[in-house]
Amino acid sequence: MSLKAFKRALWVYHLNTGSCNGCDIEILAVLTPRYDVERFGIMLVGSPRHADVLLVTGPVVKQMVSRVKRIYEQTPDPKLVVVVGSCGIEGGVFYESYSLAGPVDQIIPVDVYVPGCPPRPEAIIHGVVMAWVKLEKLAKQEVA
Repeated sequence: MSLKAFKRALWVYHLNTGSCNGCDIEILAVLTPRYDVERFGIMLVGSPRHADVLLVTGPVVKQMVSRVKRIYEQTPDPKLVVVVGSCGIEGGVFYESYSLAGPVDQIIPVDVYVPGCPPRPEAIIHGVVMAWVKLEKLAKQEVA
């Protein structure tokens, strides 16, 4: 994958693994005209096969473990995972629930964490930009 692709656009796939939807509402706020991340080239895509970044919200419930792994494997390399919200980082309000398999980093590798319950749209944008910078560094290493 060339470095030029990341200079132009970053395609993000959103995956809800069992959250209360508070983080999902904040992600939608990021896409509205007030924040308008598409002007920076950050686009939400409908398939993990086209994504550069997985944006994961919520703790992983037991029914989602195989699905999360499959979606992670479907995402082409180089890929990054951004976990949004306290639930995905440590379980949040669902900590020690009978239906949880654990936080996201126990299921797939995580590159960037965005804490908060729910995090503000600015924090989500900052997390995605941090992933973008990390992805550019990975692309430079591949070219070298």
